[in-house]
Amino acid sequence: MTDKKIVCKDCGQDFLFTVGEQEFYKEKGLTSDPVRCPKCRRARKAQRQQRHY
Repeated sequence: MTDKKIVCKDCGQDFLFTVGEQEFYKEKGLTSDPVRCPKCRRARKAQRQQRHY
């Protein structure tokens, strides 16, 4: 396995999907690569949490 460069679907910035992250995804049974960078993932998670309150 090697690090993968992915383009975030929200902000359009490149980010690395590291070997460590790939192994974590595999351990959790996740089969798809992330489509958002870590910053956009955090923002989206915060937005979802606000809607529940």
